[in-house]
Amino acid sequence: MLSTRIASKRIYAPSEPGDGCRVLVDRIWPRGVRKADAAIDHWLKDVAPSKTLRQWFGHDPERFAEFRRRYQTELDNNRDAVDELIDLARQNSALTLIYAARDSEHNHAVVLADYLQQQLESS
Repeated sequence: MLSTRIASKRIYAPSEPGDGCRVLVDRIWPRGVRKADAAIDHWLKDVAPSKTLRQWFGHDPERFAEFRRRYQTELDNNRDAVDELIDLARQNSALTLIYAARDSEHNHAVVLADYLQQQLESS
């Protein structure tokens, strides 16, 4: 039975003990955040959306459904990075995917958290 809680959180929000393992899932280090202050356990750049997909999406909520579909296809084809996150999820009671986007509902970390949850539940 799955006991890992997978969440997503902006890097600019303070870290909390309940975050568990904190994984930055952006390709580029977020502006204005010192690495020493970020409380990041892992940085998995390769699990972030491709530059082409990210630029196409442009954080436009109108494109989010299609972005979700395209990003999930990228994740299906990126098993090494996905498997690394799944291993981290299995090793920790909580996994928090850290991102820099302003929109907390329409971003890749939300899609990734759902995707990982489905992967864990089906395994």
